[in-house]
Amino acid sequence: MKRLYYDASIREFVHDHVTRILGELAGHHEFALEERQRDSWRTTIVLLQQVLKETEGHLVLEYSIPRMGRRIDCVLLSGGVVFALEFKVGATSYEPQAIDQVVDYALDLKNFHEQSHTRVIVPVLVCTGAPEQRRAWELSSDRIARPVLTNGADLGAIVHSVTGELREPPIDPNAWIHSGYKPTPTIVEAAQALYRGHNVQEISRSDAGAANLSRTSAAILRIIGDARRNGTKAICFLTGVPGAGKTLAGLNLANSWHNPDHSEHAVFLSGNGPLVEVLREALARDDVAERRNRGERASKRTAISKAKAFIQNIHHFRDDMLATNAPPIEHVVVFDEAQRAWTVAQTANFMRTKKGIMDFTKSEPEFLIGAMDRHRDWATIVCLVGAGQEINKGEAGLPEWFEALRRTFGHWQVYVSPNLTDDEYTRGQPLWQPADLHRIHFDDHLHLSVSVRSFRSERVAAFVKALLDLQIDHARSCWNEMQDSYPIVLTRDLAVARRWLREQARGSERYGIVASSGAIRLRPEGIHVKSDIDPVNWFLNGKQDIRSSYYLEEVATEFDIQGLELDWTCVAWDADMRYSPNGWVFKVFRGARWEDVGSDDARLYAKNAYRVLLTRARQGMVIFVPRGDRDDPTRPPEFYDATFEYLASLGIPVLA
Repeated sequence: MKRLYYDASIREFVHDHVTRILGELAGHHEFALEERQRDSWRTTIVLLQQVLKETEGHLVLEYSIPRMGRRIDCVLLSGGVVFALEFKVGATSYEPQAIDQVVDYALDLKNFHEQSHTRVIVPVLVCTGAPEQRRAWELSSDRIARPVLTNGADLGAIVHSVTGELREPPIDPNAWIHSGYKPTPTIVEAAQALYRGHNVQEISRSDAGAANLSRTSAAILRIIGDARRNGTKAICFLTGVPGAGKTLAGLNLANSWHNPDHSEHAVFLSGNGPLVEVLREALARDDVAERRNRGERASKRTAISKAKAFIQNIHHFRDDMLATNAPPIEHVVVFDEAQRAWTVAQTANFMRTKKGIMDFTKSEPEFLIGAMDRHRDWATIVCLVGAGQEINKGEAGLPEWFEALRRTFGHWQVYVSPNLTDDEYTRGQPLWQPADLHRIHFDDHLHLSVSVRSFRSERVAAFVKALLDLQIDHARSCWNEMQDSYPIVLTRDLAVARRWLREQARGSERYGIVASSGAIRLRPEGIHVKSDIDPVNWFLNGKQDIRSSYYLEEVATEFDIQGLELDWTCVAWDADMRYSPNGWVFKVFRGARWEDVGSDDARLYAKNAYRVLLTRARQGMVIFVPRGDRDDPTRPPEFYDATFEYLASLGIPVLA
């Protein structure tokens, strides 16, 4: 994607010929140019030349925002201020979606464009057929202005008013245009951008403080290349903290190695049903919209079918392999959340009850490796592994993968990071024996140590880990480092939590309520965890849809949201995990009362559920702990008070 289509000083632009400017725009346009687009450009150019005659500064047309897969129609650099302009030629009203769009541009520049971090940014929506809007402009604390709405006639006056009032230091246009751009896309945005042909370097942060996804991707591609060249089988385990970009690395790999024209096939496999549904639908919607914008005919069914070749449900892959002894078409597979693959007992039970196979004796890892081992020449498996992410009964963790490799697949080469020996991955069990070391290769690039989901602070994952591990001093230290950049607040009033979310979010920033699947007694508060959401509607639909996360009515559990994220979350905390001075107390609600959680595995899953919930917000969260009810024996205040007081003791501020 070209950084921009046209730039010049405003004085040069005003005297430039419209036809020449149109020629530059058309020459850089990546798709067939429609008459509608050309007419829109012409109207925009003529209007800008008329209203900017007395304005000093620099002008940029069609500036690329790779993370969003869009271009800002016009950027004005004037008087030390960045004006981001979106034109809706002929529009007679200022639609909320269009306002969100231009605010999103301003937020993107502020958060990810280095030369804009400290600058005042003014989003301007120009609807050429709409009535004039007269209202004072104002700045938020991060120096992004409230969106300015205009039909364009007073645009020059708006620019002069803002720049005259602020007196900001000047902007070097060349430095601004060539500034570093270090975005942190959501996993949905990342999948869409990769699908459109961007590479991982364009859409991921690469500063020294963040894990270098491009180096990790290069390391995995080297492993695949060696296996293909030497005719060998290889499996590599990519580890990382929550939000470090494992899924992004996996999607990038599946996309970059997927070339059917050269009989090269790779696929991203996940047992996370909501993640697969949401990503496929997002890719299909984006594909259809892009094609229709280019004037092409587009079928949603065709787009979904195309997306399925890129992202598949791991259980469908397993079922296909059960039906044949042939190798899969793919030589490269990426297994997302590999630690969640099933044990022998869980797999055998599923095969017996769902498939009618009575004598199945393989764990899911053993069967999946075996399917790829059918290739006579070469194959590569990439396992994405999250620390502390097992949240369901029967999930094997990493030990079963290595047991299967030891038991059945001694000819496979194994690539790991040194971090794979941590207890969070091993559950305290050694993954390999000294006799295995001849085929185990260590590579530091196979671990992503820094969370980039929470782009406001890289300390969120460490803070959540310390909070859950009851490492109070470390949690306080992490909080002190991050509190100015990543807001977390506490409340005992759900209405206050909802209001806080709506106040924080701007543009299309997404927010929603999340809770543990065991949070049964949040129902009196209006939070029904037993009422299933439709993940596609919840994660992708807009603010006017009551099924979307924005409406703050339906709640997502750890099973719905693992692998996905929101900008802002409300984490609703029930009595299924309660703080006590002696450690966490885990409960499950059965019938009419809370009962103790008996097994170590069940307690681990409950704790990991809260780990997932507490690491889903990219920009900040409010934690809601109910007050309880003395007249309700299933939720007296003492079930909640100690948890609330513990969280407050870490320094998290309390909202009234």
